[in-house]
Amino acid sequence: MYTTNPHLPRLRMQAVRLVKQSLWSTRKVARYTGFSQSVIVKWCQKDREYGMRIIPTLSSRPKSHPHALKEEVVEKIVAVRKKRGRCAEVVHQELLNQGVSVGLSSVKRTLDRQGLTKKKSPWKRYHSSCVRPLVACPGDLVMVDTIHLMVSPKKRIYVYTLIDVYSRWTYAWAVDRISARKSTVFLKRAQEVAGFEFRCIQSDHGPEFSMHFTERIKILHRHSRLGKPNDNAHIERFNRTIQEECLDMLPVSVRRLNLGIKKYLPYYNEERLHMGILLKTPSQMIPRY
Repeated sequence: MYTTNPHLPRLRMQAVRLVKQSLWSTRKVARYTGFSQSVIVKWCQKDREYGMRIIPTLSSRPKSHPHALKEEVVEKIVAVRKKRGRCAEVVHQELLNQGVSVGLSSVKRTLDRQGLTKKKSPWKRYHSSCVRPLVACPGDLVMVDTIHLMVSPKKRIYVYTLIDVYSRWTYAWAVDRISARKSTVFLKRAQEVAGFEFRCIQSDHGPEFSMHFTERIKILHRHSRLGKPNDNAHIERFNRTIQEECLDMLPVSVRRLNLGIKKYLPYYNEERLHMGILLKTPSQMIPRY
């Protein structure tokens, strides 16, 4: 087994210097360093810089394996992946349909070695989801999300969106950048104009809804489950509606978007009939005291 000592490459260089520059015998250097003479001879043979460069430790990984995939099989795996862009399971089944005998684990390893898999960001935390509350009145479950609008290939404008699941009451706000602080400000603005209290907030796992956001809002905050897009169905449908009926007809600038949103929200909340709430308006679903 190869050593993992980080100081050994420099020690090899110093041993070679004693042989090639100080003209010590390999036997003398072996006694001085505590290594065998044959090892010192091998180090001298590997050296090409007359003792001026360190001699790195080579990898112990074998250069070949008797059960390694054939090159043509690897090429087929890569070709299917690049052509369809599908996951390893689909690539594996397509190869089987073509008569190529290969294991699923081999397909996954090959895609990983070729850099064709998406790695999970080390900076993104996993958030456990608490039990989804029962929705019996306004504020029991409020969903928040962001819409990304492209201004140029390197610039975006963001629109925060919010919807109450019970009443379908909504709120939106356009900003030039998103963060946990901006998300907190958006939620505070929405709470000020809403006619009910927010008791549970639900969001996806975006960085703008991180643990910093959870700590700032002082409200129960749950994240949607990974791989369960239906958890955010209400807010995603509202995102599509506001884009089709409002945002797509406005210039992509924060000021113009906010002016358009300010005119659109009263129509959506007070005039637009919703099939999900029996052809009522959101304002009709909010009790007035």
